[in-house]
Amino acid sequence: MHKLGRGHRDKVQQFMTITGTSEKVALQSLKASDWHLEGAFDFFYSQPQIRAVTDSRRLEELYNRYKDPYVDMIMVDGISLLCNDLQVDPQDIVMLVVSWHMKAATMCEFSRQEFISGLQSLGVDSIEKFREKLPSLHAELKDENKFREIYNFAFGWAKDQGQKSLALDTAIGMWQLLFAEKHWPLVDHWCQFLQVRHNKAISRDTWSQLLEFAKTIDPQLSNYDAEGAWPYLIDEFVEYLFENGIVQRKN
Repeated sequence: MHKLGRGHRDKVQQFMTITGTSEKVALQSLKASDWHLEGAFDFFYSQPQIRAVTDSRRLEELYNRYKDPYVDMIMVDGISLLCNDLQVDPQDIVMLVVSWHMKAATMCEFSRQEFISGLQSLGVDSIEKFREKLPSLHAELKDENKFREIYNFAFGWAKDQGQKSLALDTAIGMWQLLFAEKHWPLVDHWCQFLQVRHNKAISRDTWSQLLEFAKTIDPQLSNYDAEGAWPYLIDEFVEYLFENGIVQRKN
């Protein structure tokens, strides 16, 4: 690394710290992305063959540390211990990103397969590497396509098994968590509207369409089309905003 300029050396070091990979792989990824860090991360995570090989024995040890004593799963207590080891709040949105990478079927649970395969895909086989990975996992929320995937994943992950809809309280909690990242100014009004006017479980269609509404409709509703194909609940929300003077109706 002595032949590199200081700026490039710093990027190599940063890349190695976050990914837990070797200097050789860091250089390969950074050169492939013309020395752009974000591009290097994308290259690294899209090329499984260049990732650091994880130690299967260490992965088993990690899993066994968090596994429930009575069932072959990581349950709430194990996830709480994992968060403690990672020095992260269990309510931090990064744990949703982690669950997305692990393809977890249910909130607050990891199967052996989900946990071990998820860590292998991230190139992580120790808590130190896992902790160093968290900033880059959180940064994935800034990618529009990944945010959409994580947002849509959250519906199935958070709903009760066997149910088609998402319990209202759970949906509100997830929306507040997710839209805190996107800074949608109407999220609190939306949650209040649901509690006052709806008070029922949320369908997948409403869940997915709300993201489109938040992304495409101006908070002052200047480009809202009453004839558009929004779910009825979103149309009712718009009327609620007008009726309560939260947004002024266009002339």
